[in-house]
Amino acid sequence: MAWQQLAAAQPLLIGLILLWSASGKLIGPDVAEQAKKTALPRLVGEQRAAPVYRTVGGIEVVLALALLLPPVSILKPLAAAALFVGFTGYLIYAKLVVPEASCGCTGAAAKPVGYRAIARASLLLATSLATLTTTEGWWSAGPATLALLLEAAAYVVLSAELDRYWLLPLRRLRVRLSHPLAGAKSTGTPLAATQRRLMHSPAYRAVTGLLRSDIRDYWDDEDWRYVSYTAKYDGRPATAVFAVPHTGDAVRVAVVDDDSGQTLYRPVALPA
Repeated sequence: MAWQQLAAAQPLLIGLILLWSASGKLIGPDVAEQAKKTALPRLVGEQRAAPVYRTVGGIEVVLALALLLPPVSILKPLAAAALFVGFTGYLIYAKLVVPEASCGCTGAAAKPVGYRAIARASLLLATSLATLTTTEGWWSAGPATLALLLEAAAYVVLSAELDRYWLLPLRRLRVRLSHPLAGAKSTGTPLAATQRRLMHSPAYRAVTGLLRSDIRDYWDDEDWRYVSYTAKYDGRPATAVFAVPHTGDAVRVAVVDDDSGQTLYRPVALPA
């Protein structure tokens, strides 16, 4: 019975996540630009990328409402499972064929597709398959809905888009409690070597006038080292985040508003 109730609760989590994901694809003036940063231009062509991106958002809204509202039907979790199979395959394709492309999963992400995004899509696929084992609605799951908090926490951990709400504050706390340049990172790449490469890059030259500090924080994530500086953009307090690849590729930079998390500046093209 406990498993049946837990399985019945899954459409609530899936539906809310799909609504959040769809909002980033349908709302905002930069949707077309966000679509161009994904693997869709390579997959369907640059002209079709934005329409396909919005269409996916529309499908997510329809499916989310179907999962959240009665009646209960096996067709709904089947459709969700099919969608997440497609998402997982698309992310694997992007990781292998267009590794520099952003995930675009929620519209706001600008980071390249990582293993966390693929694991997140796989988690959603597993939850949708679990729903197939019950004929009850999420509103009848009772206390089992509390278990969704643990699943939601796992989803947050796997969402790079949400790092600024919990992971970055934790890292900043670590910086305040210990010297940010103390010790060596597990990758074996000295921070001084990263800094030298960074300072000779076109990305650094593009924003050097905005920087107001030395390196404030740095961390490694898969094939990249991220380095942050305090910055100011049009008088607004901001953070400049550089992505320095461990091997190959060019250094990237984005200037993010400290209050809203909005990306204020990202060079579209940089000289070699």
